[in-house]
Amino acid sequence: MTIEQSGGARRAVIELKVEHIGALFDAFDPFPIPSRDLSQAAEDFIVGSARELPRGEALCIRIHPPTHETAHDGAVLREAFANHFRYRARRMGGDMQELFAFGRLSLAIGLAVLTLCVVAARSALALIGDPNLARVVSEGLLILGWVANWRPIELFLYDWWPIMRRRRLYMRLAAASVELVGECRE
Repeated sequence: MTIEQSGGARRAVIELKVEHIGALFDAFDPFPIPSRDLSQAAEDFIVGSARELPRGEALCIRIHPPTHETAHDGAVLREAFANHFRYRARRMGGDMQELFAFGRLSLAIGLAVLTLCVVAARSALALIGDPNLARVVSEGLLILGWVANWRPIELFLYDWWPIMRRRRLYMRLAAASVELVGECRE
């Protein structure tokens, strides 16, 4: 991973050295290269490298195949990488929608539990003769009602950030330039 600057434009470069181009793609995917999924190892390396690079930099994925494979069409590889990471970004968008749907359901349940707990707490104050015991039961019910809302609040405030960050990373990788460079290997 390096940062390059040419003509005033900066870009972060992720270098991949492969024994053969096919190693970049999932061997079990029967489709031709532009539609194939990247191998898990290649994706993990690229995503892990991109996470370490500055967020504002344009990305470049530079592939170093053996000399006998430099005739591969770079445009086909660019399309394959862009397709793969666009698909991953769409999946993260779906995960985000699923998380918010679960959050809305959890919030509805949490608010219903809170409402019941508030009603029960007020009833406890009126029905229990001992004021100290009534206060303990009432406070316990109110705490239970707020605890029932803990998870929905956590979902809406915090849990979506990592998904959004991963989605943005995949979008950056989908927009990355892909270069195929020849390299002699012994």
